[in-house]
Amino acid sequence: MSRRLATVLSVLAVLLAGCTPASAAPARAAVVGTVTLVDNGPAANRITLVLIGDGYTAGDLPRFRAQAAATWRALSSVEPFRTYAPFFDVRRVDLVSPESGLGPDSPLGMHFGCGGTPRLLCADEAAVSHYVGPAVGPEYVIALADSTAYGGAGGSGVTTLSAGAKDAGSIIQHEMGHTVGGLGDEYDAAPGGQSDFPNLSTQDASAMTSAHAKWWRWLGAADPSGGVVGAYRSANGLYRPTQNSIMRRLGGVYNLPCREAVIEALYRRLNSIDAAAPAPRAGPVAPGRTLTVTPLPLAGGRRLTVRWTVGGRPAPSAALRDDGLGLDTGALGLGPHCRAFVRATVVDRTDWVRDERFRQARMRASAVWLVGSF
Repeated sequence: MSRRLATVLSVLAVLLAGCTPASAAPARAAVVGTVTLVDNGPAANRITLVLIGDGYTAGDLPRFRAQAAATWRALSSVEPFRTYAPFFDVRRVDLVSPESGLGPDSPLGMHFGCGGTPRLLCADEAAVSHYVGPAVGPEYVIALADSTAYGGAGGSGVTTLSAGAKDAGSIIQHEMGHTVGGLGDEYDAAPGGQSDFPNLSTQDASAMTSAHAKWWRWLGAADPSGGVVGAYRSANGLYRPTQNSIMRRLGGVYNLPCREAVIEALYRRLNSIDAAAPAPRAGPVAPGRTLTVTPLPLAGGRRLTVRWTVGGRPAPSAALRDDGLGLDTGALGLGPHCRAFVRATVVDRTDWVRDERFRQARMRASAVWLVGSF
């Protein structure tokens, strides 16, 4: 071989080596789509439930999508989430992981054994926030793990669920009790001394009644879980409202104190009025128009109670319309050149809330207009 040919071959070998990587670049996680599963209204006055997965490859996404849909079905099938399902919008984030199942490369960092508890499933909340993106309004995030092991977690941060577990539907009902209602575990093995929850107390029924504490308003009420609301002592020394509930055993129902806590939590984040027209307090409204108010909807087409008043008195029935209040000054009982304030008050009168002070403060809202002839 001539020196010239050897030189050419050497250069060619170097070029070829430079064009052939020693190893393939590692796969990276990526969001490949965001889908609205349920649209019940404006994000500013709905709670958006975001479902995102960890450990699902592109080929696994059909399974993730089915599990995400099943998660919402399970949550919205139990009261009070069933009745208040229209308070939620549901969004799914399709995140592709480099490998199936949980592992060191799982983009959300989900893992079992958090805090030394084998069934406690945790996630890297900063990573979850990164892939979910900024919230538009009130929001809860559920991170689904591609796992069949039993596990999950709920509370103030990201709610987690082992989406392939046999009891996944019942697990998410329990965990969202923690997240939404701020509820504590009612089972005997739960840690003692943790009574800072609406459904746990260090006091018996008599002490709660005397102090007007915890679920004292519900004591003696027939409960949908069976039996009567009372103060039942667990092995950990704390009292719970009922013998059984979702917060004690999977597959049950929320007892009445727990239902009240969940509903109150929703109203701390939402306004009972979705919209009002024309814009309240924007200026005097002349006769001939119709005032309308749109309450938050409930399941099954049910509506919150709407009460109309004119000058502080109940509006005449002749002025009431199916869609609001007609501004016919004669029907309103207003004389020439008379003005009055018209108020529409929307209130949730559900029997599942007995705290009337809370109802008046957070479960009602009003729209006010100045009307009359000018």
